[in-house]
Amino acid sequence: MKIISIQNNLGVPKYKQIILSVEKAIEEEKLKKGDRLPSVNKVCLTSSLSRDTVLQAYDELKKRGIVYAIPGKGYYIKSVEITIKQRIFLLFDELNIFKEDTYNSFVKNIGKNVQVDIFFHYFNVQVFKKLINDNNGNYTKYIIMPTNLIDVSDFIKTLPVNEVFILDQTNLELESYPAIYQNHKKDIFDGLCKGKSRLNKYKKLIMIFPGFREPPGMKEGFLNFCNDYSFDYEVITEFTDREISIGEVYIIPNDRDLVRVIEKSKLQNLKLGSDFGIISYNETPLKKVVANGITTISTNFEAMGKILAQMILKGKKEQIENKCALIIRNSL
Repeated sequence: MKIISIQNNLGVPKYKQIILSVEKAIEEEKLKKGDRLPSVNKVCLTSSLSRDTVLQAYDELKKRGIVYAIPGKGYYIKSVEITIKQRIFLLFDELNIFKEDTYNSFVKNIGKNVQVDIFFHYFNVQVFKKLINDNNGNYTKYIIMPTNLIDVSDFIKTLPVNEVFILDQTNLELESYPAIYQNHKKDIFDGLCKGKSRLNKYKKLIMIFPGFREPPGMKEGFLNFCNDYSFDYEVITEFTDREISIGEVYIIPNDRDLVRVIEKSKLQNLKLGSDFGIISYNETPLKKVVANGITTISTNFEAMGKILAQMILKGKKEQIENKCALIIRNSL
């Protein structure tokens, strides 16, 4: 039973003819799950093809999840689901409402016949490296959220260079890769500038910056604003055993700290928006209603997912800075 059929002068690249032959054999049930494909050497000899051509076809089928390879033995049918044309490896740092919005928007806009597998590294370098190593060569596209992890660019560079997209945070070591990202340094500086007329009535700006998961650019943008406009300021790593003083504004990247500050203000009988102020980072529906409205500096996470999908579908190789805005509410 001949599986691979190659025709000269067909106008279709020969590696694609191999892929189409395998897909047709699966449709006609000539190949079933677990069946072995003709060896690379056999296809080369019977169809007068180079090894590179056959390997290119088999690797493409592998990336789509249709076949798998056993070293020294050959290629086998892994799945008979041939409608999946792209398999996308999506590596997030953690699951939260912001990432969920980005993910849902991406899946909505990427189209049909695409399988998106999501993974999380949880800011752990070893987990990050293992996920990259274990999945290298198994997907048609790789979307990586490197956050501020140290020494991971070399592992990203082991992936197929033309199939990698960087999401949310990038750096100089990754500037050759297409990306949709936040400019945290610029975003927080611009956001504070837009709110400056309201900030002027307060005495001191305080940023709660643990520095583990938060992008360093947030702190840099905050310090630049305070220095440029001569605001009294302080950067603290945590909000514990601290009294809120009248006239302070808290800039809070982490929602856990947001809860702590609001709880403390209630214990002190302070009125948010007059006795003290809050600017939170990252917009959520809940912040529209909590404490009569929390002011936020936030990127558009749905837009980020949509732009990422468009980049992949259209083959764009750009670095796009996602837009950010200050949303003023009663907390300022």
